[in-house]
Amino acid sequence: MPSRSTDALFQLIKSLEKSEKRNLKLFVNRNSGSESLKSLKVFDALDKMNEYDEALLLKKVPSVSKQQLSNTKALLYRQILSSLRVLKDERNTDLHLHEMLDNARILYNKGLYHQTLKVLERIKDYARTHHQLTYLQQALFFEKKIEALYITRSLQSRAGELANEAKEVNDRISNINELSNLNLLLYGWYIQNGHARNQNDVKTVQAFMDEHLKKNIGDSFYEKVYLHQCYVWYAYIKLDFLMYYRYCQKWVDVFEQHPKMIETETAMYVKGMHNLMSAHFNLLNHDKLASSIKKFKHFAQSDLVQGTDNNRIVTYVYLYTAVINLHFLEGTFVKGLKMVPYLEEMLVKHGKYLDRHRVMVFYYKIACLYFGSGDNGKAIDYLNRIINQKDDLRTDLQCYSRLLHLIAHYELGNYNLLEYLIKSVYRYMAKMENLSKVEEEMFRFLRRSFKFNEKNIKAEFEKLLAKLKKYQNNRLEARAFAYLDVISWLESKISGINVQDVIRKKYLREHRSKAGAET
Repeated sequence: MPSRSTDALFQLIKSLEKSEKRNLKLFVNRNSGSESLKSLKVFDALDKMNEYDEALLLKKVPSVSKQQLSNTKALLYRQILSSLRVLKDERNTDLHLHEMLDNARILYNKGLYHQTLKVLERIKDYARTHHQLTYLQQALFFEKKIEALYITRSLQSRAGELANEAKEVNDRISNINELSNLNLLLYGWYIQNGHARNQNDVKTVQAFMDEHLKKNIGDSFYEKVYLHQCYVWYAYIKLDFLMYYRYCQKWVDVFEQHPKMIETETAMYVKGMHNLMSAHFNLLNHDKLASSIKKFKHFAQSDLVQGTDNNRIVTYVYLYTAVINLHFLEGTFVKGLKMVPYLEEMLVKHGKYLDRHRVMVFYYKIACLYFGSGDNGKAIDYLNRIINQKDDLRTDLQCYSRLLHLIAHYELGNYNLLEYLIKSVYRYMAKMENLSKVEEEMFRFLRRSFKFNEKNIKAEFEKLLAKLKKYQNNRLEARAFAYLDVISWLESKISGINVQDVIRKKYLREHRSKAGAET
């Protein structure tokens, strides 16, 4: 039976573009030997496969035995990376600084110390311009080594300067490490748990901040960005959407104040824009979200994004997410469903590059599009993809997927399943300590729903709506409204129209009132 295991070399080959494959063959042929020619045969065979199959590979390349295959694949992997390094993007700061450091070491090994110091000075200037403190630290360490071991006639004037430069850089790097650690802890907490469920969660996150947030933070690029990121996750976990928006904007502003850093840290800038668009969505800022999407679409077409797989995939993932969110705000769920085939294609094509968390979010958003448009059956299909995953990520998303799944079955009139589902979902959410007052009220309503008839059901929906509206301004209860627009669902049941039509009417009414206020 063919081996379907994920193979690192196979993945790398499948990520190559035509120009990169052509360059590999030229590179290998320039350094050709019998082993190199064998590796190219392995490359050609793997390139034509749709899935990795070791037995088929050995059959297609009979000159490589099973015992030789591992070494030949390792050689090919190194050859691909070496050929890609030759094709390096001139905008890639890391590769450029690595090359300069390599040149400095070559000159040093030749005993050309003055020339080495000149290269190190250029490295330091470039590193400062692009805020690359670790490279600056390496250059300073190298320079101190030369000054301490060899007489360069500059030690007398440079000793104090070098010591001060090194201390300043070390202090900044220490700050950045502390802030990036805190950022990672907060983001990891969110990925694991989602939004704060209760006051205890809020205290836990506050303890992270108190323990790790340093007092004396400088104004270097990375210090500011990581500080803003920490406050972004802190505010988002607490469901303080106004604070979340403010720090998302600060995050993006730092990049726009240092435009060169958008090239150096493209993925970090893209993440900042994603969070800013999410903040507009959470604050129901239709116009600002639409404006940000337009700006982000333009950025997505730039060479900077299109030039690398990583930038392109991440940018389009966040762009699609923002566009879906805009459909939610505008009540255009059916229009949003036209995106689903493209999303499915993307999830298949780039699945190996997407983390499980991001895939789960897409499934939930697609399910919400179908639910809002009135297609509860398709909503259930996508929710099952989340529910059937044995995953400990985003327990909050797992909980709300089950709750929406329950409501979709209620909408379909699957009453024979409801009693079992109500108990099952309630137990799951209680076990995860995920039950808020809003959810308790909803479960109480659904348990009693079997007793309602057509005459009194509307009045019961109205009672539940009145109860839930009392919790709308309670921050710890906001989770339920952020994940599931239960207010619009209840209004749709009372008015007898789809959820999307309720939201669309609200959106149009708000725009008319804005237009009237402006005139």
